[in-house]
Amino acid sequence: MVPVIRSAISLSPRTVIIDYGEVISHSPSAADRAALEELAGVDRAKFWAAYWAHRPALDLAVEGVREYWTAIRADTGAHWDDGRVCELWLADFRGWLSVNPAVIDVLADLRAGGTPLALLSNAGPDFGSFFRHGVLGEYLDAVYVSGELKLLKPGPEIYQHVLDDLGITAAGAVFIDNRADNVRGAQELGITGHVFTDAAALRAFLESLAAT
Repeated sequence: MVPVIRSAISLSPRTVIIDYGEVISHSPSAADRAALEELAGVDRAKFWAAYWAHRPALDLAVEGVREYWTAIRADTGAHWDDGRVCELWLADFRGWLSVNPAVIDVLADLRAGGTPLALLSNAGPDFGSFFRHGVLGEYLDAVYVSGELKLLKPGPEIYQHVLDDLGITAAGAVFIDNRADNVRGAQELGITGHVFTDAAALRAFLESLAAT
């Protein structure tokens, strides 16, 4: 049983579907970014341009982890051997593992209130095990990762897949994401949406739904 942190939030039978990156997790820190830049050893602007340009292909699993870093290497003119590619992958993965404790408290109170919870993340398939089998898995009834589904937010297909798999209608879902375009994609299907800014606003939004 997950303990109540502040007060239980009961939205049942509605299911809360929540994003991971920059919602449950913090953004990678300045130290995380600096570690990647040091390992990359190339022009920072070129590195980050290539990092983000190839991210959708990684999140869709069109490119695997090795292919992703190989593509960045080609774009930046870097000379990375296999060992350095592994170091870059681990440093990047580690940078996304810092969670926001205030959001975890909200998840705990939703769970304590009997609210079904699912995670929907644009992420590579290597994150699936972390989501399911780490501590986060204790809060979640289901986990959906774009790289496993080969579907990407904000495309309607990924939201419909989640609804169908959970056996719920759009009216029975609440979706939370830090990106307004992802929230709009869910809302266009009739899902109640909230653009995440901070944990206090998220809690206030969920409590307002619980009161209706």
